[in-house]
Amino acid sequence: MAEFIKIYEDKPSEAAIAKVVKVLKEGGLVIYPTDTVYGLGCDITNSRALERIAKIKGVKLDKAKFSFICHDLSNLSDYVKQIDTATFKILKRALPGPYTFILPGNNNLPKEFKKKTTVGIRVPENNITLEIVRQLGNPIVTTSIRDEDDVVEYTTDPELIFEKWQNLVDMVIDGGYGDNVASTIIDLSGHEPEIVREGKGDIDII
Repeated sequence: MAEFIKIYEDKPSEAAIAKVVKVLKEGGLVIYPTDTVYGLGCDITNSRALERIAKIKGVKLDKAKFSFICHDLSNLSDYVKQIDTATFKILKRALPGPYTFILPGNNNLPKEFKKKTTVGIRVPENNITLEIVRQLGNPIVTTSIRDEDDVVEYTTDPELIFEKWQNLVDMVIDGGYGDNVASTIIDLSGHEPEIVREGKGDIDII
């Protein structure tokens, strides 16, 4: 059964973040808050954990549309091809924030994603998530947790999330109520920016 841990976004406890990082490093799955909806994630370097997430989502890993959460733009070049100045300016304006940007991937992608030509990148405006990624030292792979219920697409209450997911994951972070609007997805891999999904982020940013 998963551990349920309370972390305050305005001042995340170092010890609590270290606990989360330990779970991730050991191949665990964690549900955590972002600046949009709650996400389900694992360490990008852990193949077994990636397989577990794909299984939960009911997709084949090489076909999965998972995004990477980075601490800031400095480690983008680890997984993304060199981007032009105009693209970088958009990213700088928008991040951290409620956006997922699709960018051309490079050869350093983990082997599970080698077939992909593009990668989704997130830098959420949420201190808990950013601290986790910073302490972990590499991105986490993320996917949003949805309800099957057509009326409420995303669960916002961490206690209800824990109730539903406690036997599927290793840790659920209570970081307060989440949002029920997902991130705006913008594809920057082509010649012109393309809005893939309008969500919480303002599209005028591009």
